[in-house]
Amino acid sequence: MFPGIEKNLAREMPVGMGQAVVTREPARLTSILGSCVAITMYAPKLQLGILSHVVLPNANGSVAVPAKFADSAVPYMISVMQDRGVKLGELVAKVAGGACMFGGGRFMDIGEHNARVAIAELEAAHIPIIGRDIAGNVGRRICFDLSTGTLTVESPGHPSRII
Repeated sequence: MFPGIEKNLAREMPVGMGQAVVTREPARLTSILGSCVAITMYAPKLQLGILSHVVLPNANGSVAVPAKFADSAVPYMISVMQDRGVKLGELVAKVAGGACMFGGGRFMDIGEHNARVAIAELEAAHIPIIGRDIAGNVGRRICFDLSTGTLTVESPGHPSRII
């Protein structure tokens, strides 16, 4: 699935739309993104990370599925990591996805809105964003490697990128 990554070293765990998965190495969290955004948080010392597959920018008060919305996913992710002993200052984040998949200009660009709200929430929480691969008009396949904290991003017509 991901060239250069040996599958036998760690288990791969898919993260679907609206889901958040937390785990530590050896594991890799994977997702396929279009206008959705993946937010990752990583605690390097513990090799513990979480990935949320965000579908929409704002929950508008609905918190039944916090990972589904950018504005509720970030506080939820912080809470999950803190419940596992991670201090806020130990976290770093990466954001990928947010493609404009449907055309229609800025009004219809849900991907841009997802990415913008995710980034604003991370900045408001003072979590450094150390990698980004956002926007464009093609989907992405991502792999978050918990042993290294790297996020490999693949998209059609582009070479694989590690952020």
